[in-house]
Amino acid sequence: MAKFELKLPKMGESVAEATVTNWLKKVGDKIEMDEAVLEIATDKVDSEVPSEVAGTLVEILFNTDDVVQVGQTIAIIETEGGAVAATPEAKADALVAVSEVAKAVEVAKETVAPADFSASDKFFSPLVKNIAKEEGISLAELESIAGSGKDGRVNKEDLLNYIKNRGNQPGVVATPVVAPKVTPVPVAQAVPVSVNGGDEIVEMDRMRKLISKYMVESVQTSAHVQSFIEVDVTNIVKWRDKVKNAFEKREGEKLTFTPIFMEAVAKALKDFPGMNISVDGDYIIKRKNINLGMAAALPNGNLIVPVIKNADQLNLVGMAKAVNDLGNRAKAGKLKPDDTQGGTYTVTNVGTFGSVFGTPIINQPQVGILALGAIRKVPAVIETPEGDFIGIRQKMFLSHSYDHRVVDGALGGSFVKRVADYLEAWDINRDI
Repeated sequence: MAKFELKLPKMGESVAEATVTNWLKKVGDKIEMDEAVLEIATDKVDSEVPSEVAGTLVEILFNTDDVVQVGQTIAIIETEGGAVAATPEAKADALVAVSEVAKAVEVAKETVAPADFSASDKFFSPLVKNIAKEEGISLAELESIAGSGKDGRVNKEDLLNYIKNRGNQPGVVATPVVAPKVTPVPVAQAVPVSVNGGDEIVEMDRMRKLISKYMVESVQTSAHVQSFIEVDVTNIVKWRDKVKNAFEKREGEKLTFTPIFMEAVAKALKDFPGMNISVDGDYIIKRKNINLGMAAALPNGNLIVPVIKNADQLNLVGMAKAVNDLGNRAKAGKLKPDDTQGGTYTVTNVGTFGSVFGTPIINQPQVGILALGAIRKVPAVIETPEGDFIGIRQKMFLSHSYDHRVVDGALGGSFVKRVADYLEAWDINRDI
């Protein structure tokens, strides 16, 4: 008999840990290959961890609600053959060592404040600043280094040579990094809530707590500004009514309005790449790919945002298939962690619930989110060569929230206007 280490698998870009929510097997249970052993939850989705081998579960190393890092062993399965797992004693020692290192890092973070190089009149590259911070070099010490770069700038090699010979230079004493005195900022206290005898108190579930945390952080991070525009989608409504049955018969997919709107958004992002960016501190990251997040309501009332990767490369059929697939798997709780990663811009359909328009909160670290309002029949002025007249048109509002730190009104307004232009120019005779 041999033992196999069941490890927490890699679950997508930027997912480093997960919480154990439920063990589906207990010690002594037989397990088939690819059979689910436990359920886990990341900050985005819930999923199952299957076994890579057949055997018997002999040891569980984490309890429910424990946080596990990607790559950590979470259980031991005894098999007929295969690699021998590390002993429980060795595993315990390793976990203790990791815990001690983590504690040491946290203590260091609390006791030492990073040097602030922004006060210097000299130019230092971000790489040089990062190395200086990691090595505990103060601003005065960094400014004293003779640079060999253009205009005497300190480059990476200059700094590394200085660090190498730091202790051997006569008269040079490393300046200790002293944490500046910080005046406490008053924190707004939540208003106490009175509870009456007939009131029911229900604790938020894990996902609702995460949503609450992300929404507050987004509002505190981004300077939210909104632009609104009304769109005439009469041609789209007529075209969809005409082709939806043939589309479903041919493609085996329902044709909703969502893929049509997503196609227009993807085109507009290609026209205005300044909306397809992220913010990282003082830096702007221009995203190469256009990955559209589509906010989806779950049966329990929570919200999740699966992502359509490379949306600008999909035709309408491909977009419809992607929208339906992600939407169906979101409702069934079958999304994978990677399905919610890498979004560069988000679209949310508030019209599904009858809202005319909304002011959505930006999905960090993105800089924009578009809300689709309900499509309504309204009286409108129709211009013709023979004159203007009043007619019934199908119209909707687009609500664009964007981060005013990096997106000005000209860009934010022009982008949503371009989306509207694409929708209003829809060819009613277009082939499916």
